Order: sequence, then C-alpha cells, then structure tokens
Amino acid sequence: MPALKKIVVKDFRNIVFQEVEFSPNVNCISGNNGEGKTNLLDAIYYLSMTKSAIAPSDRLNIRFGEKEFQIGGLYDMSGGQEERISVRFNATSGEKKVSRGDKAYTRISEHIGLIPVVMVSPGDSSLVSESGAERRRFVNAVLSQIDKAYLASILQYNRLLQQRNALLKEYDTDPGLLEILDLQLEAAGRPVYEARKKFVDSLNPIIGHYYRMISGGSEEVSIDYASDLADGNLADILRACIAKDHSFQYTTAGLQRDDLVFRMNGHSIRRAGSQGQQKSFLVALKFAEYDIMKGGAGTDPILLLDDVFDKLDLGRITNLIQMVSGSGFSQIFITDCDAARLSRTVDAITEDRAYFSAEGGIFNKVG
Repeated sequence: MPALKKIVVKDFRNIVFQEVEFSPNVNCISGNNGEGKTNLLDAIYYLSMTKSAIAPSDRLNIRFGEKEFQIGGLYDMSGGQEERISVRFNATSGEKKVSRGDKAYTRISEHIGLIPVVMVSPGDSSLVSESGAERRRFVNAVLSQIDKAYLASILQYNRLLQQRNALLKEYDTDPGLLEILDLQLEAAGRPVYEARKKFVDSLNPIIGHYYRMISGGSEEVSIDYASDLADGNLADILRACIAKDHSFQYTTAGLQRDDLVFRMNGHSIRRAGSQGQQKSFLVALKFAEYDIMKGGAGTDPILLLDDVFDKLDLGRITNLIQMVSGSGFSQIFITDCDAARLSRTVDAITEDRAYFSAEGGIFNKVG
C-alpha cells in the first residue's frame, strides 16, 4: 500500500517552499483558515491525480507573481520499494510534466491509478448543490483510478463528442459523417455507461452502511443513476435527436447528461437534508468510494480528510472517528482549525501519528 514519506512543494498556492516528512499512519495539520492546510492536502492529491481537487485551471495553482509550480513526493510502496513522483507546470509554455522516477510520462493519463487517493473536503458540498457535471467528475475520478479501460473509453467518448459538436456548428453538415460518429459514440459510450451503472449499484449498500454508522441509523440514503443510455442504443437516440441537435448546434443526448440523484428517506437530499445530514451523506459517500477503490485498485488509497468535522455535531463526530479507527484505513491526513479537538480526536485512534501546525504556507512538526 502506498504511503507518502516526504513531499516537496514549491510555489504552489501560498506555499513558497516546503519539505515535509510524514507518518505512514495518521498525519494531523492544524491552523487557522487561509494558512495553507488545504493547499498541502491538494498538493498530495495532485501527485496522484495530476490535477487539483479545487482549482479548475493549473494557472490558478501558481503562487502569485511566479511562473510555475513544482511538487515532488517520495512514496513507500508494496514490497518495500520506493517511488518518486514529480509534477511541474509552467504558465508561460503551458507545459505540464509528470515524472515517475527519472522518466516523464508520454501520456499523463498513464499515471492515474498508481497511487490511489480519496479526498473529503468542504468543496464536496458541490456534489449536492451544483449541476450534474460535478457528480460526473466524481464518478470519473473514482473509476479512472481503478479501471484503465474506463479511462480510455471516456477520453475517446469526449474526443468524439467534441468532433460531433464541431460538425453541428457547420452550415452544411455531412449526414454520413454524423452517422459514423454516432456509431462510434455508442461503441465508446456503452462500456462507460455499464461501468457507471455497476459503480452506483455497488455504492448503494456501502453508503447506506457508512451513513448509518455516522448518523446513528436515523435516516436511510440511496443513489439513483440517470442516463440517456438506459433507454437503448445511443446511435438510435442521437438519430432521433438530430433536428434538435442542429437547432441547438450541440449534442443534446448522451453520457454528458448523466447524473446521480442523492436521496434521503426517498426524497432529494438537496431539498430534504439539513447541512449536517448532507455533510454526513457526503462523508459516507467518500468512505464508500474508499472501499470500492480499495477493492478495485488492490491497495489502500491515501485518505485526505480536509476540515471533515465542520457542520457535524459531537455525536456524529464521535461516530465518524470510531468508523475510521475500526475500518482498516491506511495512511490518513486530517486538517482542522481546532488543534485541541484534533489531538483529542486522533489520540483516541492511534499513538502512531504526527502533528503539524500551518501558518502562512509553512508547516512545522509539533511535539
């Protein structure tokens, strides 16, 4: 199972230059808001996913006034081996370079899945409050780490979709070329649909289990998967929509419209759930993600818990800690503004932990 031994971060958000060594078990980072706790966790996430969990553009990750950022990580892998991963992004050239050891990847997507990671953060609230695009990104982030075929299929589907949308914007669209693209979209999209459906089916009993553990069993939660492909062959669906697509000048049916519907006691959790219930649901969702990734990747993901206690009452916090301490999690990173609460919480889990304080993008080991 991968464990991050050391990270080196340069000019990433508010971090000028930091080299931090970690415990292979639990690592606790405390400090006020804006001091860099989330930025450090996002740098760890970046080393696994080659992108930020927060910023939509790599340029937004560069420290103000600088032209590039660099992140490097040294990992303990299974069998006692070490792995060095590095990332560099330059805003002037727009080049992103991801390397494993001394060798840069030809295709960055080849790195996804080597070091699986699950992040729980306040930004997860967008999974409930925002559009289906956020929920599709969540599904893609999970399945891309454990299924190379899925990653290849969704990349191919998106490329074909871009081509089809470009054709629809032309004044005189070749119907024969559209028909070929529709058949190719069905071929690329069908395995994506099947993988997403299987994923949601497997999520439901696990998320129900974790939610009951956090909430004390007071509510029942579930997830529905909505997809145009449930109605049949995508090529046929696209053929039926062709007049509408020409009018709008983009493809109006397909995987790009997929969505997950989160329910609590049969009702939309967005409408029926309190802030605490929604937070409990999202934590349960990410822990269910952890279980599925652990089985699919064959190794324990690194777990990043950013400000996880926010909006949870004492009872749910207690249940959450008991869940973490008894579920066989591997390396964990936890942030909190309240250093005393964090130490009380983690000391109840394990004696094998490390504490760090965050201030102005500087991280010092405590104790």
